[in-house]
Amino acid sequence: MKRLLLIFSLVMVFCLSYGQNAKEARKILDKTAQTLYSKSGAKANFSASGKLGNVSGTVAVKGNKFYAYTPASVVWYDGRTQWTYMKKSQEVNISTPTEAQQQSMNPYKFLYIYKNGYKLSVKKLGNGWQVHMDAVNQGRTIKEMYVTVSKSYQLQTVKMRQSSGWTTIRVSNFRKVNLSDSHFRFNSKEYPNAEVIDLR
Repeated sequence: MKRLLLIFSLVMVFCLSYGQNAKEARKILDKTAQTLYSKSGAKANFSASGKLGNVSGTVAVKGNKFYAYTPASVVWYDGRTQWTYMKKSQEVNISTPTEAQQQSMNPYKFLYIYKNGYKLSVKKLGNGWQVHMDAVNQGRTIKEMYVTVSKSYQLQTVKMRQSSGWTTIRVSNFRKVNLSDSHFRFNSKEYPNAEVIDLR
């Protein structure tokens, strides 16, 4: 009977500490999301590496709007329509990305997915934290994610597992700036030789 009580006590302690850990992880992600959010806009540098190769460039966000510049391509997303310009072929593909596609391309949008359908845990890492997110439903596009956050709640690294494998995105030089809505739309006058392909 004493042994049974001891086992029960240990299980209770583990459950309580796990619940506390998940609560702490959510609090850290809440504060990080607050730090990243800007009504007027924000910019950052990024580098990404994974199974499909390496890429680096700059990213700008404003609410649901998104812009990314890399040596090979430029992406604009105005909250509804996405334009992807491939520099080598001088083609512009117009599409309407799904929620899952938006999450995997926008380094800030996928931070908000922790609010639903993920088991959370956190551990101290250097001068900040590493939050682990594990999808309850492994059929989700992003099955697992590690988010590294500084002590000032700045997003530093996101490592996510999709069906194609792991991708790591490093974010640096984050700053809040004023961006007009036109910054997130393709301007054909700036690319007069581009061939426009509508995939919608």
